[in-house]
Amino acid sequence: MAPGVGIKEVAREAGVSVGTVSNVINRPESVSEATRGRVQAVIERLGYVRQESARQLRAGHSRIIALLVLDMANPFFVDVARGTERAAREAGLGVMVCNSAQSPEEEADYLGLFAEQRVRGVLMTPADMTGRNLASFRRQPIPFVLVDRVLPSAEGCSVSVDDVTGGELAVRHLLGLGHRTLAYVSGPMRLAQCRDRREGALRALRERGLGESALRHVEVDRLDVTSGRDAGARLLGMSPRPTAVFCANDLLALGVLQSLYGAGVSVPGRWRWWGMTTSSSRRRPRCR
Repeated sequence: MAPGVGIKEVAREAGVSVGTVSNVINRPESVSEATRGRVQAVIERLGYVRQESARQLRAGHSRIIALLVLDMANPFFVDVARGTERAAREAGLGVMVCNSAQSPEEEADYLGLFAEQRVRGVLMTPADMTGRNLASFRRQPIPFVLVDRVLPSAEGCSVSVDDVTGGELAVRHLLGLGHRTLAYVSGPMRLAQCRDRREGALRALRERGLGESALRHVEVDRLDVTSGRDAGARLLGMSPRPTAVFCANDLLALGVLQSLYGAGVSVPGRWRWWGMTTSSSRRRPRCR
């Protein structure tokens, strides 16, 4: 942008009022085509770029949507980011993507940053399962929606999947292949998804007349590949080994596979695996 070029200079060069230039930028449909074309030509010639910070102060919010995810190494969140960006662009907004790395402390820092930047809204998958970070953020005049989580209260909105049905479908698939001794590799059970997927798995076992003992539960601290490798090592140490593995997400499944391959176990072969993804369940939006 040329030094010193502001909206007043654009108005003077175009022979219109400052208000008309503002309308061309913010409400172009309210300006005649001829005037709009003349103003836009001057904007392009002078290289004028509106000062977003000043507009933000007047409006009380920015044109940015914040997306806070747990782990950008997870393909699921990459897809969420793509969808968020596509929808935001259609609304004339931008997206700030941040990664909490499953840390409640980093999540709190980002929520503070979002408040400082006066973002238009926040999409987030919370790392803090105590609800303290969200309770503090609720005091801000910024709307938020939880992604892949269900709000513990009736206040606010969330979009998640039916994790009970997802776990049930996964285990039904393995039972249909003839397996009767399964393992469930999950993240921490304080996460509702992990609890619900286990409940769905147990429901499928009960349908076949099998008890809870048919599902060996391997719980790890994080939903990532490294934790999956650790779980795989624990599975290899079981005697007798389960014949099939159901993983709570794709990253855990990849880690389990790496561990099994490294030990010379054929997959699929004598073992079969099933990595559950959100696409295997019905999405259920919630808003109250």
